[in-house]
This record gives sequence, C-alpha cells and structure tokens, in this order.
Amino acid sequence: MNFFLFGAQLLNGLLDGFYYMLIALGLSLIFSLGGIVNLAHGAFYAIGAYLALVLTPYLSFFGVLIVVPLIVAGLGVVTERLLFTRFYRVDPLYSLLVTFGLAMVIEQGLRWWFGAPPQAYAMPDALKGQVFLGDFVYSRYRLFLIGMAVAAMVGVWLLLNRTSFGRIVRAGIQNPDILGAMGISLRPYLSAVAGIAIGLAGLAGVLMAPIYPIHPAMGAEIVTAAFVVVVIGGLGSFWGVVLAALLVGLVKGFMIAVDQSAMSMAAIYMLMFVVLLLRPRGLMGSRILRFE
Repeated sequence: MNFFLFGAQLLNGLLDGFYYMLIALGLSLIFSLGGIVNLAHGAFYAIGAYLALVLTPYLSFFGVLIVVPLIVAGLGVVTERLLFTRFYRVDPLYSLLVTFGLAMVIEQGLRWWFGAPPQAYAMPDALKGQVFLGDFVYSRYRLFLIGMAVAAMVGVWLLLNRTSFGRIVRAGIQNPDILGAMGISLRPYLSAVAGIAIGLAGLAGVLMAPIYPIHPAMGAEIVTAAFVVVVIGGLGSFWGVVLAALLVGLVKGFMIAVDQSAMSMAAIYMLMFVVLLLRPRGLMGSRILRFE
C-alpha cells in the first residue's frame, strides 16, 4: 500500500467533512433556534455555486468568495421573513414539507435557467498547483479550502460564544420562554441566524465549485450527508457537529483509500446507525427543553 496515497485519500475525506460541516452547522442552527427542518439548505448551496459561475467574470474568484455568501445570506433572511416565520410554532413536519417544496422549486428554476447538463468552474490560477511536503503531494486549492472552512468554523464559534448576540442565541436555543419573560424578542435573531446559516451554504457552494461539477441537483446530493452529520453530532451542539463532520469525512476517505468507494456512503449511514444505538442524542447532543 502506498501510504502517501492513503494519506491523501484520508485528507480528501477530511475535505468532504469540512464542507459537510459548513452545511451542517447552518442546518443545526436553524433547527435548534427555530425548529425549522430546512430541506432547502442544499438548494442554497447550489445557488452559491451558480452565482460563482455567473459573477466570476466580473468579480474574480476572490471577489465572489466575499460577495456570493452575502447575497445568499440575504436570500436566507428573505426566506426566513416570508416562509420560516409561519412555521415556528407548529409541528416541524410542516416546515419539512414546505422546505422540500422550496428545494424543488429552486432546483427546477436552476434547471430552467442554466440547463440540466453539468457545468465546470475554472480553478483560480493563484491556487493551482501542488504543495510538496517531502514525498507527500497535495493540491494547493484543497488546502486553501480546508483553511477557509476552518476560518468559517472559528468565526461562527466566536460569534456564538464571545458576543452578546451569541449569548442570546444560545439562550434562545435552550429556553426561549426565559428571554420572553425578560422582554427580549427573538424575532431579529431568528432572521440573523437564518442569514448566517444559509450564507454558510452559499460559501460552501463557492468553495466546492472548482472541485465538483455544478448542476441543478447538487444541493439534493449534499443535504442528505449534512443531515447525517447533524444527527451524529447531536442537536444543539456546535462541537458535536464539527466532530461528526470530521468523523464522517474520515470514514468516507478511509473507504475510498481501501478501494471501497462504492461503499463509502453506506459506511456513513452505518456510522449514524451505530451512534444512534449507543447515544440517541448524538455524540454531544444537548438537552433542549422546548423539544422535550
């Protein structure tokens, strides 16, 4: 066995884990705070990739890396105001059905506007090439992507744990009735969280556009794996989602490294099954009073 190739495949698996993390953190935040099961989250990931494709000739890759997540975050705020707000106090099943419909509308809209065939996005020239660490060789762009995902993760953690905004969001996740008794409205925080969460999906779409083909159904492909990460990590746990994303990525990378790529997704689902048998709340799931 070529151990350098094996290591590269594990690192590729971790790369998948990092972009699963960007999607899953947003899913977890929206559900934990508002009780919304957002099946359209992957569709916003696809929107991010297509916006990168359209805007890069005008802004360059590094320009769209800033602008596109902001545009997608704005779409997230609009979606929360027009759609999510109607379903905060009802059974999450209703939000699941509505966001599934929204995902289908977005997917078919992308298919109508851009066509069904996959489209390629050119990797930026500044990030082309390989990085050599002795005999180990790895893509410069993939290392950049991992660095961006880590930076986004740290930024979200600092926002949630080192700001007054984050303290209110965490209190709202655990017991919003206490905030109501203190005269604090969650209304603006719900919109902001939706914008941040969906903006992360847009960021993931931009980052993955040079690696994977861009097509209308790409959101449906990613959202299932992201839900698996949320379930394994545990509802309401930031570090649970991060740990689960890395674990899922390593499992997927390991299966590919041992020449069992056809079984890589099945191995992820088996991991979820085992975790739920041993820990029904997930690896680091928090007890959220309003869901019990």
